[in-house]
Amino acid sequence: MVSLLLYAYARGERSSRGIERKCVEDVAYRVIAAQQKPDHATIARFRARHEDALAELFSSVLSLCKQAGLVKVGVIAIDGTKVHANASHHCNLDYEQLAREIIKEASEIDSAEDELYGDARGDELPEHLQTSEGRRAALKEAKQKLEQERAENGSAKDETTAEAPGVKIELDAELIVPRIQGREGWLREARRQLDEHRRRQAKPITRSPAKRLLESERRLQQDLAVERLANEA
Repeated sequence: MVSLLLYAYARGERSSRGIERKCVEDVAYRVIAAQQKPDHATIARFRARHEDALAELFSSVLSLCKQAGLVKVGVIAIDGTKVHANASHHCNLDYEQLAREIIKEASEIDSAEDELYGDARGDELPEHLQTSEGRRAALKEAKQKLEQERAENGSAKDETTAEAPGVKIELDAELIVPRIQGREGWLREARRQLDEHRRRQAKPITRSPAKRLLESERRLQQDLAVERLANEA
């Protein structure tokens, strides 16, 4: 549990509920936890019970990293808390201050999430989706509604055509789906068409900084519009 908390806090994860999720979803956390899945209440109680010891240990770890050359001279910044990482005799005090700020932040986040979610983790599925039967029924109903909307709007077709700023994008399901499954296929095809359009419309780069900024803005707007189109498709 000590290793789990030290790793999580070093990675910027302060929430006990977030750590609980990581122990299921993240390989590194699963290795540290030895495939166990401590719940957020257990994690929070452990932190609260050993708060002073954890702060002292975290401070010692930072000092050890400095001595080993893993912390460079300069400034350490973690979530807005900045302390100088110099070689003075005040260094250990600075690390202890940082460690206690991290522990305090974790406690405040857990308190806020407890008030918001109660005993729950906060990312549970709605009640009607928590069983396989409920999920099948909900997905079936959703599919029927989509088919009905498409029929009413006359939009049930295999090819999607739309305009990004200055670019016409055509996404043909007959070509995309067999070649690349999933949403990534639509994104790749949309970006390919955008890149091809830019290649054909290539113009000399202007010397004016203002015009270059405007051109960058236009390209960013195109990127966003194309990604939205692909996601909708």
